[in-house]
Amino acid sequence: MYGSACKFGIQTALKHTMTWHGSLAKYTGVYHAFGMVNNDEIYLGKLQDYYAQHRGIPSYAGIGSLIGVSKRAAVKFVDRMKAAGCLNKSPDGRVTPTTTFFSRPYVGNAPAGFASPAAELMGDAITIDEYLVEHPSSTVLVQVQGDSMIGAGIHNGDFLVVERRSTAREGDIVVAVVDGDFTIKYLQRDKQGYYLQPANQAFPMIRPYAALDIYGVMVGLFRKT
Repeated sequence: MYGSACKFGIQTALKHTMTWHGSLAKYTGVYHAFGMVNNDEIYLGKLQDYYAQHRGIPSYAGIGSLIGVSKRAAVKFVDRMKAAGCLNKSPDGRVTPTTTFFSRPYVGNAPAGFASPAAELMGDAITIDEYLVEHPSSTVLVQVQGDSMIGAGIHNGDFLVVERRSTAREGDIVVAVVDGDFTIKYLQRDKQGYYLQPANQAFPMIRPYAALDIYGVMVGLFRKT
């Protein structure tokens, strides 16, 4: 099954040409219609795994060695992936990944209660950047230390996606600088002014003695399980 949405730009066609056998998709009449061969999905997966480990795309000879084909066949594979929007060529001739190379299939909703029959829908795909990052130039990652926000689903070791800005709304989860120290809390306000509220009753609220500066606002988070 395809590992990402470079699914060769054929989402609409796939909806009409796939038949399902359990959780495995059988594709019919797709590969040749779009100039692909049956092993392209395997080759692409190997290339994605290689990139995840080495943070780069190998040379044509390296790609051939990776996927077990000749250099000439590797060139043709890259051409197919370029046509599909998964790969690109830099001005100096190097093969580079596109945003689509990093996208992952959106397979529908999974109830957190009772199980329901699974039906994977390959029509849509999402990259984490596209989903979480609206302003790349002002977005950073902040790793959480401590349990003061556990009631908000924020755990020790989580990574917050934070949009850097100096203003926030009441109720936002912010990364703030309070009297020179960084902290992650809800921004709240009362008659005395702004203060920071934890999401854990074991921790006190924080009211600044001198200054409360907003470093950024949390727009998402992720963790490894």
